[in-house]
Amino acid sequence: MDADIAVIGLGAMGSMTAWQLARAGASVLGFEQYGLGHDRGASAGESRLFRMAYHEGAAYVPMLRRARALWHELSDSSGLPLFRPTGCLSIGLPELPQMRRVRESVDEHGLDHEILDPDVLAARYPQHRVHDGEIGVLDAGGGVLRPELAVLAACAQAQRHGARLLPHTPVENVRFEDDRVRITAAGTEYTARTVIFTAGPWSRQLVPGLAPHLTLRPLVLTWFAPTGDPADWAPERFPAFIRDTDGVHLFGVPMMDGMSVKTGFADAFGDLSGTDAYTRDLDERRLRPIGEAVRRFLPGLHPDPVRYSVYMDAYTSDRTAVVDRVPGTDRALVLAGFSGHGFKLAPAFGRIAADLALRGGTDLDLGAMSAARFTAA
Repeated sequence: MDADIAVIGLGAMGSMTAWQLARAGASVLGFEQYGLGHDRGASAGESRLFRMAYHEGAAYVPMLRRARALWHELSDSSGLPLFRPTGCLSIGLPELPQMRRVRESVDEHGLDHEILDPDVLAARYPQHRVHDGEIGVLDAGGGVLRPELAVLAACAQAQRHGARLLPHTPVENVRFEDDRVRITAAGTEYTARTVIFTAGPWSRQLVPGLAPHLTLRPLVLTWFAPTGDPADWAPERFPAFIRDTDGVHLFGVPMMDGMSVKTGFADAFGDLSGTDAYTRDLDERRLRPIGEAVRRFLPGLHPDPVRYSVYMDAYTSDRTAVVDRVPGTDRALVLAGFSGHGFKLAPAFGRIAADLALRGGTDLDLGAMSAARFTAA
């Protein structure tokens, strides 16, 4: 037996899972088809938002609390600046469902926050063009994560605790037997007692039963240069933000590279037929809606991006991940379908996966993430 547990895919979820398993004393074998910290899946882009006041609902807050603590733990153990506390500003009309869920999150869980009426919002953060009636909810626990560094840090911590990680080793076949799992990767066969699939967009190939329920979509991120003083967009003066105005869903982070502000749309660029359809190139015309949104809502930025990048993620129909045992076997777990909002939660999901694999359960509620919800529909 080569390992107690094999982890297939070492992006955000896989690297955090390997870290948590190895620190718990399990022997871990990890497979990654590309290099560690690669930029082809959902775990890249130089910066990602962290927010506690959650647009997706208050039920996520206990998991977010755990994730935030683990982000700080990983930063401390690695010595790397993985989390930059900037706060996270949600902007929108108070009656919007997203804004109601943000308010529910802070009210139900007593989160540190501030409600900004339209006048205060416009005066304190003049970088945003505020529309009539819009409010801000400033989530003090929010901030900015550094994704590539985070994946590399989690891999390094896993290795420090004895995990064996194999980059540039694509998995070609997984076969389940009564007492083990046989994995063929880069022409070599390995065995483990349990396998955990954390393959992001490639989950459709590795866990075929999920394929009908996972849709691949590009994640397009864009960077815009300021027209005036760059200091106006520094983390100390411009929090991470997420905004819903007139049907436009825009998110962004402050200037982290000294020259540009990153913004993006969520799942607004259509679907991909498969991972082979992924491309890093976009027709310039497809970027124009983001530039138009920047012109409307962030007038202190040049409306043409200075650069862009394209990643991809797997989405479920209800935008809720699948974190469960693979149907038909007791030797496999799958974490998939994070639908563009999983990265901030990755350390918590890594802990959950380790708990499920080593103890058979977790203290966090995963009912909404059951794989059975699709077959029961």
